[in-house]
Amino acid sequence: MRLQIVQPIKSIDELASFCKRAGFVFPSFEIYGGMAGFYDYGPRGVELKNNIKAAWWKSIVQDREDVVGIDAVTVNHPKVWEASGHVASFTDPLVDCKSCKSRFRADHLAKDILNVDVAGMPLEEVTTLLRNKNVRCQKCKGELTEARKYNLMFKTHVGPIESDENVAYLRPETAQLIYLNFKLVQDSARLKLPFGIAQIGRAYRNEIAPRDFLFRVREFEQMEMQYFIKPGDNKKFFEQWKKERMNWYLSLGIKKENLRFREHIKTELAHYAKAAVDIEYKFPWGWGEIEGVHDRGNWDLSQHSKVSGKDLSYFDDEKKTRFVPNIIEVSAGVDRTFLAFMCEAYATEAERIVLKLNPKLSPIKVAVFPLVKNDNRIVKFAGNVFSDLKKKFVVYYDKSGNIGKSYRRQDEIGTPFCITVDFDSLKKKDVTVRDRDTMKQKRVKVKELAGYLEKQLQ
Repeated sequence: MRLQIVQPIKSIDELASFCKRAGFVFPSFEIYGGMAGFYDYGPRGVELKNNIKAAWWKSIVQDREDVVGIDAVTVNHPKVWEASGHVASFTDPLVDCKSCKSRFRADHLAKDILNVDVAGMPLEEVTTLLRNKNVRCQKCKGELTEARKYNLMFKTHVGPIESDENVAYLRPETAQLIYLNFKLVQDSARLKLPFGIAQIGRAYRNEIAPRDFLFRVREFEQMEMQYFIKPGDNKKFFEQWKKERMNWYLSLGIKKENLRFREHIKTELAHYAKAAVDIEYKFPWGWGEIEGVHDRGNWDLSQHSKVSGKDLSYFDDEKKTRFVPNIIEVSAGVDRTFLAFMCEAYATEAERIVLKLNPKLSPIKVAVFPLVKNDNRIVKFAGNVFSDLKKKFVVYYDKSGNIGKSYRRQDEIGTPFCITVDFDSLKKKDVTVRDRDTMKQKRVKVKELAGYLEKQLQ
């Protein structure tokens, strides 16, 4: 057998082009010229995205007895974000070009051009750094303004009149709504510490400079879980959730060498965090965060109790004491996770592009082909196989009759198994099952086919 040389993805632009062509991700509003930071998921992409969310939900909620879920609104009361500190501190450092008026994130300029991490650095020092190193506009080489704070939240209004009295915000994260519903969930679900509340949903950030395809966008989805614990148990559960979240990515096919933990230094910790660590993936441009694990202490519940005047404490029946729980947060970006799985799976071989996704994530599990399209017996047989299998799996049917091209099309979108119905199938009541990764073929009886595939797809 000829040795296949496998080449991984070379650039994020290569992947973006592939995603558009193969029906995974499209630039939003393309017929009107597009808008930076917004993307739509196509037929293949939405299936993969849903499978990622389903795998996360199963791992975090359905496979556990101590975590439940909610689904909260995306347009939020302003008091929520005043209490959380987002109105005052959810900012990025912004600089403008004095000539062409282009805008840039000052921390990105420092990192990309000077290889300096300015997280936690005062704005005055950031400005001095950029000026001393003569960092200028990346478009026209003009002089840059001083760095200033830029709030990332999208502001809107509720009701027919736009005024300060009816300001609302599109949520920049899903976590705060979990805190607001803490008591309602605990009481209705009869939960005792430790327990978690999970949510998957959209969030919105008015990024200064969206970039790197799906990595930094303005509308995205998050998978977040807040785990409520007794004070003093923070370190134990922080380490536990670090391990569990890393193992989730490994179990779904990301190589160990492409993942790492990065602990936040003291100056870059968020205002609510006692400790924080990022799970980073090695993207084509370098390491980038796909998930955060945070020890938030009791800051969030305490703040919302203070601002709202409502008691969000917990009563311990055994010790007859009342206290505000501490929180360990796990927060993953759906779109960034999607991007990491795509980067990991995408490869080119001598004569094909293949997307070696974990079968649990693959948009289509099985494809069925008749060997020829002009023999009614084979076409009917293949149609019956397709009808039977689609009761259990996401199945694609292609009756073009060009088996070679059909295989390649399915390899590109990550379909683990292709089934071909040929003339022998009519006599022996079996089919050929082809494996995506090895390209090996095996004859399987039709009556055993569903069971065989179920076993392979586990």
